[in-house]
Amino acid sequence: MARPSLSSISSGELRSLRTCNCELALLPLRQLLLLQPDAFQLRGDQLVVLNPPRQRPGGGFTVFSDGALLLDGERRCRLAGYCRRDVELTSHCDYKDYRETILNRPLVFFTNIRTNNSSSKEKTYAFLVNTRHPKIRRQIEHGMNKIISSVFGESYKLRFDFQEVVKNFFPSESQLVNGEDLSFSYKFKSDALFDFSYWFGISKNTVAVNGKVLNLSSTNPEKKEVITMFLEKMSDPYVRSNSFSDRKFSVTSRDSIDVFHCSLTPQPSLTNTPVIVW
Repeated sequence: MARPSLSSISSGELRSLRTCNCELALLPLRQLLLLQPDAFQLRGDQLVVLNPPRQRPGGGFTVFSDGALLLDGERRCRLAGYCRRDVELTSHCDYKDYRETILNRPLVFFTNIRTNNSSSKEKTYAFLVNTRHPKIRRQIEHGMNKIISSVFGESYKLRFDFQEVVKNFFPSESQLVNGEDLSFSYKFKSDALFDFSYWFGISKNTVAVNGKVLNLSSTNPEKKEVITMFLEKMSDPYVRSNSFSDRKFSVTSRDSIDVFHCSLTPQPSLTNTPVIVW
């Protein structure tokens, strides 16, 4: 089966573009910076993830990272306002907050791709995970529920991985430079006296999340405007309702916004952010 073009999203996809139809998405990081300046800003050698306007509490994006990236393989940047890819939880309150953090906003990962093995040229892409899509949400929730039911109160570690689905999106000759950045995990530390299952690796699971990847790359001004509105609608605060509605994009406010601080990132400069339960 032919893989999608990396140059531009098709006109057909644009005509049917709905947040409820998007499971996963990819676009160059530099394009994301241009289309979402209220959410991501490059300030010197620092890439800052920003908080949505006050009238949109609970919106925005959740970025998982180790705190640094090599922009297009050339420029080293530090991140601010991100969530650490690997965390340790020690209470059920921590677990509840972490679960809501995962599921209440679109997730974003940054990864570098070499599209030709004979070249050292890299491009940094932003990979978006729409946790509001039923298929994606179901895989994450199922993985979390399944491991809880199998460990009987002992410690465990759960990892969610997107490397395979990204590899399959790009042409076969492309190289995923830092595939480990396309994953996140948490360890729940129990106070059980003997954690035999954890010691022997029985309670360490990996969920390889799969889904359709939407190509949001485009240099066409009209297409870029549509993609901008689509990303803004995807990052809107989620409102729980009794009936399913098709979330069509619309132009939203672009007021100034503050730096987003994830409550699960144990960094001295970060403060807690209230979580909206869906």
